Amino acid sequence: MDAFYASAEQASKPSLRGKAVIVGGLGPRGVVATASYEARRFGVHSAMPMGQARRLAPNAAYLVPRFGLYRDISEQVMALLKELSPLVEPLSLDEAFVDLEAGEVAWDTASALAVGEKLRADIRAVTGLTGSVGLAASKMLAKIASEEAKPDGLRLIVPGTERELLADKSVRILPGVGPATGDHLRRAGITTVGEIAEAGADELVRLLGKAHGGHLYTMALAVDDRPVVAERETKSVSVEDTFDVDIHDRVRVRFEVDRLAERCVARLRAGGHSGRTVVLKVRRYDFSTLTRSETLRGPTDDPAVVREAAARLLESVDTTGGVRLLGVGVSGLADYTQEDLFAQAQAAEAELAAAAAAADSAVGSASAVGSGDGAVEDEGSALGAEVAEVREAAPAERRWYAGHDVRHAQFGPGWVQGSGIGRVTVRFETPGSGPGRVRTFRVDDPLLSPGEPLPLVGATE
Repeated sequence: MDAFYASAEQASKPSLRGKAVIVGGLGPRGVVATASYEARRFGVHSAMPMGQARRLAPNAAYLVPRFGLYRDISEQVMALLKELSPLVEPLSLDEAFVDLEAGEVAWDTASALAVGEKLRADIRAVTGLTGSVGLAASKMLAKIASEEAKPDGLRLIVPGTERELLADKSVRILPGVGPATGDHLRRAGITTVGEIAEAGADELVRLLGKAHGGHLYTMALAVDDRPVVAERETKSVSVEDTFDVDIHDRVRVRFEVDRLAERCVARLRAGGHSGRTVVLKVRRYDFSTLTRSETLRGPTDDPAVVREAAARLLESVDTTGGVRLLGVGVSGLADYTQEDLFAQAQAAEAELAAAAAAADSAVGSASAVGSGDGAVEDEGSALGAEVAEVREAAPAERRWYAGHDVRHAQFGPGWVQGSGIGRVTVRFETPGSGPGRVRTFRVDDPLLSPGEPLPLVGATE
C-alpha cells in the first residue's frame, strides 16, 4: 500500500486530501510512522524524529495513528490477496508476498501482469486507496519491483534479466544492508550490487563474516529461494510505551507496568494465545536498556498473573535515574492455559485486596493524594501511597488526540484537529463529504464523545 497510514487519513478526511499529512507519535520523543507523498517533498520520511519533521514541514497536518482503522483496511486487502493464492505471507499491515504459481492464476509474464493490474483495481474499488505491485521470480526481487512501482504502479522484472537490473543499483537495495553495513562496504570500495558480485564470496565473507557475507553475495547474484510462508508462527506478544518526559517516581513506574501488562494480555487473548514467560523491558534515562524475564509453571492468559510477574521483575531494576520507555511481553506461546495458574491468580488478587485494606487502615481519613506528576505528597506508608496513586491515575480532564474520531450530539461525526488550554477543535466531515466546518469546544463538553472510524468510500478507476 502507498504511504498507507497517511493515505488512509487523507481518504477519511476530505480537508486533508492533496495536503502534507504526517502520522506518528506527537510527543517530544515521537517519530514519524508514515508521511504522505506531499510531505515527502519536504524531506520528511518514516522513522524521522517528529521534531525534525515539524521543522521541515511546519504546515503539515500531524496526526496520531488510528490502528483500528488501519487493521480493518488491511484485512480487506489481505482477503483480496487470498483470493489469488493460498500462499499469502503478510509482512506488516500494508505489505505481503503472494505466490501466484500456487494459486494457478499466472503462468507467464502476460498473465502475471493481468493479475497485478486487476489486483490494483480491486484494492482501489474496495478501499479507495492505492497499492503498488511488484512481480518477479523471487521474494527479494518482487519487493524491489514493488518499491520501484510506487506510487500507484506495477513493475514486472522479467526472468533472466535480474542480474543486469541489479548491477548498477546501490548495495542498500539488498535485504540486510543497513547504514552500518553500507558504510563498511563503501570503505572497501563496494557501492553497487554488481561490485558485490564481482568481489566474490570469499571477499564478502572476509568483510562481513560467513553468514552475512555469504547471504549478501547470493542475493547479489539474484538468487533467492525463500518460499512464501502462509502462516508465520507468533513467538511472542508485547506492548511498550515511550514517555514524553522521563518517569522518576517509582509508584508511577509500577502503575505503568501494570497498565502495560493489562494491554499485553488483551493482545495475547485477541490472538487466541497464552504464554509462560513474562518479559519486562526498561529503557533508562541514559538509553541503557534492561530486560528481565520470569518463566511461570505453565502458560497463562490471566492478567493478574502477568501483572504480578511483571511487578516482581520490576523490583530487580534500578529506576532512580529516570525511565524513558517501558515494555511488557509474553513469550513461550501456546493455545491453552495451565489450569492451576488460575488459583495462583486468585491468590494474587486476594493478596492485593488485603494489602489495599491494610493501606486504607494505615492511611485513614487523611489518605494520600497524588500530585500532577505522580509524586505522592502525603507522608503515609509506601503501600498506602501506591494504592492512592492507582486511584488518582485517571486524569480529571479528557484527552483528545489529533486525528482521532469524535461525535457531537448536535453536529455529528468529526475528527480532532487539535486541543490544548482546556479547548478542543473539531472538524466535522466524513469520508464521503466535502471539507467540513471547524468548531471549538471545551474539553469537557458533555455533548462531545469519542467516535468510531467511518468506512472509507471505495472508488473505481
